[in-house]
Amino acid sequence: QPPVRGLRASPRARSAMPSWVIDRYGRNDVLRFTRDMVFPIIHFPNEVIIKVHAASLNPIDLSMRSGYGATALNMKRDPLKLKSADAEFPLTLGRDVSGVVMECGLSVSYFKPGDEVWAAIPPWKQGTLSEFVVASGNEVSFKPKCLSHTEAASLPYVGLTAWSAVNQVGGLNRSNCSGKRVLILGASGGVGTFAVQLVKAWGAHVTAVCSHDASTLMKKLGADDVIDYKSGNLEEQLKTLPLFDFILDNVGGSTEKWALDLLKKWSGATYVTLVTPFLINMDKLGVADGMLQTGVTVGSKTVKHLFKGVHYRWAFFVPSGPSLDEIAELVDSGKIQPVIDQVFSFSEVPKAFLKLEGGHARGKTVIDVISKK
Repeated sequence: QPPVRGLRASPRARSAMPSWVIDRYGRNDVLRFTRDMVFPIIHFPNEVIIKVHAASLNPIDLSMRSGYGATALNMKRDPLKLKSADAEFPLTLGRDVSGVVMECGLSVSYFKPGDEVWAAIPPWKQGTLSEFVVASGNEVSFKPKCLSHTEAASLPYVGLTAWSAVNQVGGLNRSNCSGKRVLILGASGGVGTFAVQLVKAWGAHVTAVCSHDASTLMKKLGADDVIDYKSGNLEEQLKTLPLFDFILDNVGGSTEKWALDLLKKWSGATYVTLVTPFLINMDKLGVADGMLQTGVTVGSKTVKHLFKGVHYRWAFFVPSGPSLDEIAELVDSGKIQPVIDQVFSFSEVPKAFLKLEGGHARGKTVIDVISKK
Protein backbone atom coordinates (compact mmCIF):
# COMPACT_ATOMS: atom_id res chain seq x y z
CA GLN A 1 0.00 0.00 0.00
CA PRO A 2 1.21 3.56 -0.63
CA PRO A 3 2.78 5.38 2.33
CA VAL A 4 0.40 7.53 4.33
CA ARG A 5 0.84 11.24 3.57
CA GLY A 6 2.93 12.94 6.20
CA LEU A 7 4.77 9.79 7.28
CA ARG A 8 8.11 9.12 5.69
CA ALA A 9 8.27 5.87 3.80
CA SER A 10 11.63 5.04 5.31
CA PRO A 11 12.29 1.98 7.49
CA ARG A 12 12.00 4.15 10.58
CA ALA A 13 10.17 7.44 10.56
CA ARG A 14 12.57 10.27 11.41
CA SER A 15 11.92 11.46 14.93
CA ALA A 16 15.36 12.73 15.90
CA MET A 17 18.35 14.42 14.28
CA PRO A 18 21.87 15.64 15.13
CA SER A 19 21.99 19.16 16.53
CA TRP A 20 24.08 21.54 18.61
CA VAL A 21 21.95 22.79 21.51
CA ILE A 22 22.17 24.64 24.80
CA ASP A 23 20.19 23.65 27.91
CA ARG A 24 20.98 26.84 29.81
CA TYR A 25 22.60 30.20 29.08
CA GLY A 26 26.27 30.74 29.71
CA ARG A 27 29.76 30.50 28.27
CA ASN A 28 30.98 28.13 25.59
CA ASP A 29 30.74 25.01 27.78
CA VAL A 30 26.93 25.14 27.57
CA LEU A 31 27.09 23.97 23.92
CA ARG A 32 26.12 20.31 23.66
CA PHE A 33 26.05 17.96 20.67
CA THR A 34 23.10 15.58 20.55
CA ARG A 35 21.76 13.06 18.08
CA ASP A 36 18.32 13.19 19.68
CA MET A 37 17.07 16.65 18.83
CA VAL A 38 13.36 16.57 18.00
CA PHE A 39 12.85 16.48 14.24
CA PRO A 40 11.16 19.73 13.07
CA ILE A 41 7.47 19.54 12.18
CA ILE A 42 5.50 21.73 9.80
CA HIS A 43 2.93 23.46 12.04
CA PHE A 44 1.69 26.08 9.58
CA PRO A 45 0.73 25.63 5.93
CA ASN A 46 3.28 28.25 4.81
CA GLU A 47 6.30 26.47 6.33
CA VAL A 48 9.09 24.46 4.71
CA ILE A 49 11.62 22.04 6.18
CA ILE A 50 15.17 22.67 4.93
CA LYS A 51 18.00 20.15 5.03
CA VAL A 52 20.89 22.28 6.26
CA HIS A 53 24.03 22.08 4.10
CA ALA A 54 25.81 25.02 5.72
CA ALA A 55 25.19 27.55 8.50
CA SER A 56 27.17 30.51 9.79
CA LEU A 57 27.68 32.29 13.09
CA ASN A 58 26.81 35.89 13.90
CA PRO A 59 27.39 37.99 17.03
CA ILE A 60 23.73 37.40 17.95
CA ASP A 61 24.55 33.69 18.44
CA LEU A 62 27.09 34.62 21.11
CA SER A 63 24.57 36.98 22.69
CA MET A 64 21.84 34.34 22.68
CA ARG A 65 24.17 31.69 24.09
CA SER A 66 24.76 34.06 27.00
CA GLY A 67 21.03 34.73 27.47
CA TYR A 68 20.93 38.26 26.06
CA GLY A 69 17.41 39.18 24.99
CA ALA A 70 15.86 36.09 26.54
CA THR A 71 12.91 38.07 27.94
CA ALA A 72 11.95 39.51 24.58
CA LEU A 73 12.59 36.30 22.63
CA ASN A 74 10.55 34.17 25.04
CA MET A 75 7.69 36.62 24.79
CA LYS A 76 7.82 36.20 21.01
CA ARG A 77 8.11 32.37 21.28
CA ASP A 78 5.22 32.06 23.71
CA PRO A 79 3.17 35.28 23.80
CA LEU A 80 0.37 33.77 25.89
CA LYS A 81 2.74 32.19 28.43
CA LEU A 82 1.21 28.76 27.77
CA LYS A 83 4.41 26.82 28.35
CA SER A 84 6.18 26.17 31.61
CA ALA A 85 9.35 28.05 32.54
CA ASP A 86 12.53 27.10 30.65
CA ALA A 87 10.41 25.84 27.74
CA GLU A 88 12.89 27.43 25.31
CA PHE A 89 15.42 24.63 26.02
CA PRO A 90 16.99 22.66 24.44
CA LEU A 91 17.67 25.63 22.19
CA THR A 92 19.47 25.39 18.85
CA LEU A 93 21.49 28.47 17.89
CA GLY A 94 22.49 29.57 14.38
CA ARG A 95 20.51 31.98 12.18
CA ASP A 96 21.86 31.41 8.66
CA VAL A 97 21.07 28.46 6.45
CA SER A 98 21.87 27.39 2.92
CA GLY A 99 20.38 24.05 2.00
CA VAL A 100 17.73 22.07 0.16
CA VAL A 101 13.96 22.05 0.66
CA MET A 102 12.79 18.65 1.98
CA GLU A 103 9.09 19.21 2.65
CA CYS A 104 6.57 21.98 2.08
CA GLY A 105 3.39 22.96 3.90
CA LEU A 106 0.14 22.83 1.96
CA SER A 107 0.04 26.51 1.03
CA VAL A 108 3.65 26.73 -0.19
CA SER A 109 3.50 27.15 -3.95
CA TYR A 110 6.75 29.01 -4.52
CA PHE A 111 9.13 26.21 -3.44
CA LYS A 112 9.22 22.47 -3.94
CA PRO A 113 11.32 19.65 -2.47
CA GLY A 114 14.80 19.64 -4.00
CA ASP A 115 15.05 23.43 -4.42
CA GLU A 116 18.32 24.99 -3.28
CA VAL A 117 17.44 27.84 -0.91
CA TRP A 118 18.93 30.18 1.66
CA ALA A 119 17.35 31.98 4.61
CA ALA A 120 17.97 33.77 7.89
CA ILE A 121 15.78 32.27 10.61
CA PRO A 122 14.55 34.84 13.17
CA PRO A 123 16.01 34.50 16.68
CA TRP A 124 12.76 33.37 18.34
CA LYS A 125 12.77 30.14 16.28
CA GLN A 126 14.95 27.04 16.58
CA GLY A 127 18.21 27.67 14.75
CA THR A 128 20.27 26.18 11.96
CA LEU A 129 23.12 24.34 13.75
CA SER A 130 21.14 21.22 13.05
CA GLU A 131 20.54 18.66 10.31
CA PHE A 132 17.13 20.14 9.47
CA VAL A 133 15.38 23.42 10.22
CA VAL A 134 11.86 24.70 9.69
CA ALA A 135 11.26 28.17 8.19
CA SER A 136 8.30 30.20 6.97
CA GLY A 137 8.07 30.33 3.18
CA ASN A 138 8.23 34.14 3.33
CA GLU A 139 11.65 33.96 5.06
CA VAL A 140 13.16 31.75 2.36
CA SER A 141 14.63 32.60 -1.05
CA PHE A 142 16.38 30.74 -3.88
CA LYS A 143 20.11 30.52 -3.18
CA PRO A 144 22.30 32.51 -5.60
CA LYS A 145 23.34 30.10 -8.35
CA CYS A 146 26.93 31.26 -8.43
CA LEU A 147 27.63 30.37 -4.77
CA SER A 148 28.29 27.09 -3.00
CA HIS A 149 26.18 26.36 0.09
CA THR A 150 29.16 27.23 2.30
CA GLU A 151 29.53 30.62 0.62
CA ALA A 152 25.80 31.28 0.55
CA ALA A 153 25.37 30.53 4.28
CA SER A 154 27.65 33.45 5.12
CA LEU A 155 25.28 36.10 3.77
CA PRO A 156 21.57 36.02 4.78
CA TYR A 157 21.67 37.38 8.35
CA VAL A 158 24.30 40.06 7.74
CA GLY A 159 22.81 40.85 4.35
CA LEU A 160 19.32 41.39 5.73
CA THR A 161 20.67 43.40 8.68
CA ALA A 162 22.60 45.68 6.34
CA TRP A 163 19.62 45.84 3.95
CA SER A 164 17.29 46.85 6.77
CA ALA A 165 19.73 49.53 7.97
CA VAL A 166 20.69 50.99 4.59
CA ASN A 167 17.51 50.57 2.56
CA GLN A 168 14.48 50.27 4.84
CA VAL A 169 15.64 52.53 7.67
CA GLY A 170 18.25 54.62 5.86
CA GLY A 171 16.23 55.12 2.67
CA LEU A 172 19.14 54.51 0.30
CA ASN A 173 18.55 52.55 -2.91
CA ARG A 174 20.08 52.10 -6.35
CA SER A 175 18.46 55.24 -7.75
CA ASN A 176 19.35 57.77 -5.02
CA CYS A 177 22.74 56.56 -3.79
CA SER A 178 25.00 57.67 -6.61
CA GLY A 179 27.72 60.07 -5.44
CA LYS A 180 26.53 60.07 -1.82
CA ARG A 181 29.24 60.00 0.83
CA VAL A 182 28.80 57.01 3.11
CA LEU A 183 30.78 56.23 6.28
CA ILE A 184 30.78 52.67 7.65
CA LEU A 185 32.07 52.17 11.19
CA GLY A 186 33.13 48.60 11.94
CA ALA A 187 33.50 47.78 8.26
CA SER A 188 35.39 44.48 8.41
CA GLY A 189 32.79 42.38 10.25
CA GLY A 190 29.96 40.48 8.56
CA VAL A 191 27.49 43.37 8.31
CA GLY A 192 30.23 45.85 7.42
CA THR A 193 31.72 43.86 4.53
CA PHE A 194 28.22 43.44 3.12
CA ALA A 195 27.23 47.09 3.57
CA VAL A 196 30.41 48.37 1.89
CA GLN A 197 29.65 46.28 -1.20
CA LEU A 198 25.94 47.16 -1.20
CA VAL A 199 26.27 50.96 -1.20
CA LYS A 200 29.24 50.68 -3.57
CA ALA A 201 27.05 48.67 -5.99
CA TRP A 202 24.58 51.57 -5.82
CA GLY A 203 27.27 54.11 -6.69
CA ALA A 204 28.14 55.67 -3.33
CA HIS A 205 31.53 56.97 -2.22
CA VAL A 206 32.49 54.74 0.74
CA THR A 207 34.74 55.48 3.69
CA ALA A 208 35.42 52.32 5.72
CA VAL A 209 36.71 52.34 9.30
CA CYS A 210 38.47 49.17 10.43
CA SER A 211 41.80 48.05 11.84
CA HIS A 212 44.88 48.32 9.63
CA ASP A 213 45.16 44.63 8.78
CA ALA A 214 41.71 44.69 7.14
CA SER A 215 42.50 47.59 4.81
CA THR A 216 43.50 45.41 1.84
CA LEU A 217 40.18 43.59 2.15
CA MET A 218 38.29 46.89 2.28
CA LYS A 219 40.00 48.16 -0.88
CA LYS A 220 39.19 44.88 -2.60
CA LEU A 221 35.51 45.30 -1.68
CA GLY A 222 35.55 48.75 -3.27
CA ALA A 223 35.98 51.17 -0.35
CA ASP A 224 37.28 54.55 -1.55
CA ASP A 225 38.87 55.63 1.73
CA VAL A 226 40.02 53.28 4.48
CA ILE A 227 40.66 54.67 7.94
CA ASP A 228 42.54 52.68 10.58
CA TYR A 229 40.85 53.39 13.92
CA LYS A 230 44.01 52.43 15.82
CA SER A 231 46.38 54.84 14.07
CA GLY A 232 45.56 57.90 16.15
CA ASN A 233 42.40 59.67 17.22
CA LEU A 234 39.61 58.39 14.98
CA GLU A 235 37.38 61.41 15.55
CA GLU A 236 40.17 63.79 14.53
CA GLN A 237 41.02 61.71 11.43
CA LEU A 238 37.40 61.71 10.27
CA LYS A 239 36.94 65.44 10.92
CA THR A 240 39.53 66.21 8.25
CA LEU A 241 37.29 64.59 5.59
CA PRO A 242 34.30 66.19 3.83
CA LEU A 243 30.97 65.66 5.65
CA PHE A 244 28.87 62.54 5.04
CA ASP A 245 25.33 61.90 3.78
CA PHE A 246 24.95 58.60 5.60
CA ILE A 247 26.67 56.82 8.50
CA LEU A 248 26.20 53.15 9.39
CA ASP A 249 27.43 52.35 12.90
CA ASN A 250 28.20 48.70 13.76
CA VAL A 251 30.29 49.70 16.76
CA GLY A 252 28.16 51.81 19.09
CA GLY A 253 29.47 52.91 22.46
CA SER A 254 31.04 56.36 22.69
CA THR A 255 31.13 56.68 18.89
CA GLU A 256 27.63 58.13 18.99
CA LYS A 257 28.77 61.14 20.99
CA TRP A 258 30.81 62.60 18.12
CA ALA A 259 29.93 60.69 14.94
CA LEU A 260 26.74 62.65 14.26
CA ASP A 261 28.79 65.83 13.86
CA LEU A 262 30.31 64.28 10.71
CA LEU A 263 26.96 64.44 8.87
CA LYS A 264 25.91 67.22 6.49
CA LYS A 265 23.36 69.39 8.31
CA TRP A 266 19.86 70.06 7.00
CA SER A 267 20.25 67.88 3.94
CA GLY A 268 18.39 64.75 5.00
CA ALA A 269 21.62 63.09 6.16
CA THR A 270 21.05 60.03 8.35
CA TYR A 271 22.93 58.17 11.07
CA VAL A 272 21.79 54.55 11.50
CA THR A 273 23.06 52.44 14.38
CA LEU A 274 22.73 48.66 14.72
CA VAL A 275 23.86 48.78 18.35
CA THR A 276 20.63 49.27 20.26
CA PRO A 277 19.73 48.70 23.92
CA PHE A 278 16.34 47.22 23.05
CA LEU A 279 16.82 43.59 24.19
CA ILE A 280 19.02 44.57 27.12
CA ASN A 281 16.38 46.99 28.37
CA MET A 282 13.76 44.24 28.23
CA ASP A 283 16.01 41.84 30.14
CA LYS A 284 16.80 44.43 32.80
CA LEU A 285 13.50 46.22 33.15
CA GLY A 286 10.89 43.68 32.07
CA VAL A 287 8.85 43.84 28.90
CA ALA A 288 6.61 46.88 29.36
CA ASP A 289 9.15 49.12 31.08
CA GLY A 290 11.87 47.96 28.69
CA MET A 291 9.82 48.93 25.66
CA LEU A 292 8.93 52.24 27.27
CA GLN A 293 12.54 53.01 28.19
CA THR A 294 13.66 52.09 24.68
CA GLY A 295 10.96 54.31 23.19
CA VAL A 296 11.99 57.21 25.41
CA THR A 297 15.68 56.80 24.48
CA VAL A 298 15.22 56.65 20.74
CA GLY A 299 12.56 59.38 20.89
CA SER A 300 14.71 61.83 22.81
CA LYS A 301 17.76 61.12 20.64
CA THR A 302 15.75 61.52 17.44
CA VAL A 303 14.32 64.86 18.57
CA LYS A 304 17.66 66.13 19.85
CA HIS A 305 19.32 65.39 16.51
CA LEU A 306 16.45 66.70 14.41
CA PHE A 307 17.06 70.08 16.02
CA LYS A 308 20.65 69.78 14.78
CA GLY A 309 19.45 69.01 11.26
CA VAL A 310 20.31 65.30 11.03
CA HIS A 311 18.30 62.08 11.30
CA TYR A 312 19.06 59.49 13.97
CA ARG A 313 17.68 55.97 13.49
CA TRP A 314 17.88 52.46 14.91
CA ALA A 315 17.92 49.38 12.68
CA PHE A 316 17.34 45.70 13.36
CA PHE A 317 17.62 42.43 11.48
CA VAL A 318 14.34 41.72 9.66
CA PRO A 319 13.75 38.23 8.18
CA SER A 320 12.59 38.59 4.57
CA GLY A 321 12.55 36.27 1.57
CA PRO A 322 11.78 39.11 -0.87
CA SER A 323 14.80 41.13 0.33
CA LEU A 324 16.96 38.00 -0.01
CA ASP A 325 15.70 37.72 -3.60
CA GLU A 326 17.08 41.20 -4.28
CA ILE A 327 20.33 40.34 -2.51
CA ALA A 328 20.63 37.12 -4.57
CA GLU A 329 20.30 39.21 -7.73
CA LEU A 330 23.20 41.45 -6.62
CA VAL A 331 25.28 38.36 -5.80
CA ASP A 332 24.55 36.62 -9.10
CA SER A 333 25.41 39.80 -11.02
CA GLY A 334 28.81 39.85 -9.27
CA LYS A 335 28.21 43.03 -7.26
CA ILE A 336 28.36 41.36 -3.84
CA GLN A 337 30.58 38.51 -2.82
CA PRO A 338 30.76 36.53 0.41
CA VAL A 339 33.67 37.33 2.70
CA ILE A 340 34.57 34.23 4.69
CA ASP A 341 37.09 34.25 7.48
CA GLN A 342 37.07 30.53 8.29
CA VAL A 343 35.03 27.37 7.68
CA PHE A 344 34.53 24.79 10.45
CA SER A 345 33.07 21.30 10.22
CA PHE A 346 29.86 20.42 12.09
CA SER A 347 31.87 18.70 14.83
CA GLU A 348 33.81 21.92 15.47
CA VAL A 349 30.92 24.23 16.41
CA PRO A 350 32.34 25.11 19.87
CA LYS A 351 35.65 26.01 18.21
CA ALA A 352 33.78 28.26 15.77
CA PHE A 353 32.07 30.04 18.70
CA LEU A 354 35.46 30.63 20.35
CA LYS A 355 36.80 32.03 17.08
CA LEU A 356 33.84 34.43 16.87
CA GLU A 357 34.27 35.39 20.53
CA GLY A 358 37.90 36.29 19.85
CA GLY A 359 36.63 39.16 17.69
CA HIS A 360 38.60 40.81 14.87
CA ALA A 361 36.87 38.73 12.24
CA ARG A 362 37.51 39.47 8.61
CA GLY A 363 34.10 38.50 7.35
CA LYS A 364 32.25 35.40 8.46
CA THR A 365 32.66 32.18 10.41
CA VAL A 366 30.88 29.38 8.51
CA ILE A 367 29.87 25.87 9.55
CA ASP A 368 29.87 23.12 6.92
CA VAL A 369 27.05 20.99 8.32
CA ILE A 370 26.78 18.29 5.70
CA SER A 371 30.33 16.99 5.35
CA LYS A 372 30.78 14.16 7.81
CA LYS A 373 33.98 15.13 9.56
